[in-house]
This record gives sequence, structure tokens and C-alpha cells, in this order.
Amino acid sequence: MTETGSRPIRRAMVLAAGLGQRMRPITDSLPKPLVRIGGKAMLDHALDRLAEAGVDEAIVNVHYLAGQIEDHVAGRERPRVKISDERSLLLETGGGVKKALPLLGGEPFFHVNSDSLWSENGHSNIVAIAEGWEPARMDMLLLLAEREGSIGFDGAGDFFRDQAGRLTRRGQAANAPYVYAGVAIIKPGLFADTPDGPFSLNLLFDRCIAAGTLFGAVLRGQWLHVGTPEAIAPAEAAFAAAQALHA
Repeated sequence: MTETGSRPIRRAMVLAAGLGQRMRPITDSLPKPLVRIGGKAMLDHALDRLAEAGVDEAIVNVHYLAGQIEDHVAGRERPRVKISDERSLLLETGGGVKKALPLLGGEPFFHVNSDSLWSENGHSNIVAIAEGWEPARMDMLLLLAEREGSIGFDGAGDFFRDQAGRLTRRGQAANAPYVYAGVAIIKPGLFADTPDGPFSLNLLFDRCIAAGTLFGAVLRGQWLHVGTPEAIAPAEAAFAAAQALHA
């Protein structure tokens, strides 16, 4: 079990409800979390890494082609999977968590995009972010990728990070050095004063920035942004190179 500044993090929210529109035509008949990279569904990459970090239970939300995802995780034991059903309404990155809070409990939890992928350099980044979690001064801790050197990403970046690890937005700057890599540790109390229905996790990012409680840990390895079918081959190559290096 991964030890943190307070208690082990036993639960995770894994987002698997999205439409995957940019990944069409593959996602016309297959949900994006089940697209295979490096011989494994992207959802399994996320769940396996959570299991390695000692997570006992993962709440997986479903909406698009939900039955395929439910069948895929049925019977999984590490971590155990519970489904948060969003078939009736897609609730986005924040609203989906709010709906699942009764399943997540009252302790800080991992929040993981099921299509968040990276090659590792021999050290678990999920374990590393848990080891960096300091609940006395943090309300949310994000896993960040360096914008330069990431595979398949051509955006301007999301955040600046100071020496203490505290984050601010790119704002009007032409670019920022760090990109949100799709993994966070979050205190559930942050959702107490949030809208009902769909909303983005960006709402909580901004609230935590205003309070000085949004922090970032930098990924060790290479982030793989797999947003389109054309991004699959470069991601496969990066996985193969990392495996060869650490074999």
C-alpha cells in the first residue's frame, strides 16, 4: 500500500465515459479506453498502474458504448472495479466525480483519465505522486508532463510551476512548460460547493490556484498524447523503446 502524508490512497476515479470523437473511425464501434497501445487497452494501463501503487478499488464511469467497458472490467480483482453509470447524461471530468462521491468515500483519491499514457523509466509515477502528496498544504496534486519532448502533443502547455511545486495557469503567455498529464490526487471536500450536472475539473483547478493549494509533480518518463488514430504508431514506438531500454 502506498504511504502518503496521511493515509494510504486506496481508491481511484477512472474516467472512461468520453465519446472519443477525435479517434474516429476507430471509436465508431470501440470506446477509446479499449483502444490498445503497447499490446494492452489504455484502460488496463491505467488500472494496472493503480494496482501497482496499492489501490484497492477503482470507480470507472461509463457512458459511450458502456456495455463494452463493463464487460471488459468484469471480474477484475486488482483493483476491484465499481461502475458509475452515466448513460443518461455525460457529466464531464468534474461532474462525473461528484456523482461517484458516495463510492469514493471521504479520503483523498486518485483521479485518472483512462487515456492518460506514458512510458516509465523504471519508477512508478503513480507511486511517486502519492509519495509527494502533502495534505497539510495541498488540496490537489497534478501529474505534469514536460511540454517539450512529449509524444503527440502540439499544444501551448497548461501550467507554470514554482520551486515549491505550486502551479499557476499559462494565462496570456505564448506557452507554458508543463501539461496536465491526466492524473491527480484530490480531496473530496473540494466538490462540496460545485454545480449539479456536468462541469469540468478546471473549475477546481482555478479555485485551488486562487487558494494557493494546487501543486504539481513532474512525470519521470515520456508522456504519450494519443488523441487521434495517427498518434497510435508514435505511442507504440515510444512504448517499445522504453521496454527495450529497461529490459
